Amino acid sequence: MKSVVEIRQLTKKFSNQRGIEDVNITVEQGDIYGFFGPNGAGKTTVMKIMTGLSRADRGEVRLFGHSVKTHYEEAMAKVGVLIETAEAYTYMSARRNLELAARFYPGIGRQRIDEVLDIVGLAPYQNEKVAGYSLGMKQRLGLAAAMLSKPELLILDEPTNGLDIEGMVQIREIIVRLAREERITFLISSHLIHEMELMCNRIGILHQGRLVREGLVAELREEGGTLEQAYLREIEDVRRLAAHA
Repeated sequence: MKSVVEIRQLTKKFSNQRGIEDVNITVEQGDIYGFFGPNGAGKTTVMKIMTGLSRADRGEVRLFGHSVKTHYEEAMAKVGVLIETAEAYTYMSARRNLELAARFYPGIGRQRIDEVLDIVGLAPYQNEKVAGYSLGMKQRLGLAAAMLSKPELLILDEPTNGLDIEGMVQIREIIVRLAREERITFLISSHLIHEMELMCNRIGILHQGRLVREGLVAELREEGGTLEQAYLREIEDVRRLAAHA
């Protein structure tokens, strides 16, 4: 399989000494890759460096073979991004928000806006003001905006965070369907391990800024139990090694 994302020795330290250290990740074409870790583990930091919103102290990120640091436009040409919260003009309709976003992409017109509204299930509500949307609807609008340019890779930071069960299921079903029908590759961060288990085929476990395990979800399950149990085993191993260091 062709590697879509290659991250090597990515390191960034903040003044409080938190951050990430020597993170290595590979996301292959067709993956729904779950980037899992508790709040504060460094998931968003990695994603911001990946998308040029932050600069690493050391290491390299390559998207579709292009370095984000030296060939940013080429690296991001096939990438859609939704980091942290989905931003929108709440006094405008969903359609108007997408029309404004489409101006940043050449050749994106009414037909593509209709397509993404239909994909995320907002077509019936497209002319309503976003102020009246639920959190789940706002997340779906953010996903629609990230998809406007017909990306081959979608980077989504906590896309189900704060949603109720129905909203979480809706976002999950959209992601799985896009991977299957549109052949989009996903890198998704979350601190909800059950969500990761339901939609991802590969996972990277981040703990205190370090990637402690990367592999197929099926392989982790085969080692015994659920993904949650696999995570707890990995963290226990890390703590045991640290205690004997």
